[in-house]
Amino acid sequence: MTSTVFAWSLVAAALLPGKTVAQAADVGIANLVIASGVPTAQRDADLGSVRAFYYFWDTGNEDGLKTALATGFVDHTLPEGRPQGPKGPAFASRMFRAAVPDLRVAIEKMIVAGDYVTVHMRFTGHFRGTMGAVKGAGQPVDFIATDLLKITDGRITDNWHIEDNLTLFKQMGIAKLAM
Repeated sequence: MTSTVFAWSLVAAALLPGKTVAQAADVGIANLVIASGVPTAQRDADLGSVRAFYYFWDTGNEDGLKTALATGFVDHTLPEGRPQGPKGPAFASRMFRAAVPDLRVAIEKMIVAGDYVTVHMRFTGHFRGTMGAVKGAGQPVDFIATDLLKITDGRITDNWHIEDNLTLFKQMGIAKLAM
């Protein structure tokens, strides 16, 4: 285990009481970049809230979400039908996990720069549930997403995100491309 991943695991474990370092390290981080000039205390607070947020996305454990988000959290790219505020990610996770119960997330690149953290991630799993009127047959899903998070006082206050829904919907059999 690299020292960056180990240190990251310790931050996550401290923020998620009752979780072991091994459990907190479940979300992989392939590449972490921290801009120069970010004070150590701010960096640690930012990484802690972001780590808790992606622990939530990787496991569905809403304790991570409660640790990560500010009460005034705003989703600036809110999909239709999703509630605004801290309830939105919990709603999205429950809906998506109903379709992909073994959903996992791996962080491929994270960039910490001042009050902002950019996270590029990969979601994987198997479409075994339903999405709209489409029932999964266990087919694998593997798609990317990118978040831009604003963090104030150690909590995520804002999120702008984009997901590769075309790839996801093609894998699920929801979208088909005509050539």
